[in-house]
Amino acid sequence: MIGTIIGLLTGALGGNLAGGLMKNFSLGTLWNSVVGILGGGIGASILGAIGLSGGGGETMEIGNILGSVGSGLVGGGVLMAIVGFVRSLLNK
Repeated sequence: MIGTIIGLLTGALGGNLAGGLMKNFSLGTLWNSVVGILGGGIGASILGAIGLSGGGGETMEIGNILGSVGSGLVGGGVLMAIVGFVRSLLNK
């Protein structure tokens, strides 16, 4: 449960970082956060299922926490970039 919450929170951060780095794909702070939260949850779930994120474990071990942070950041950033890219293609 803790790993999932960390993944969601860092997903919002990852979405906003991606939006800041890729201004053309940015959806604005609110939507970067929303898409990042979704991406962070998806990223944490996928990487946890294949055993790469520490599994979002029930314990507060540093490996589990770092895995959840990493998967949330990456998942949030990647999904925000994908949604921003698709949005930019549809606006042309």
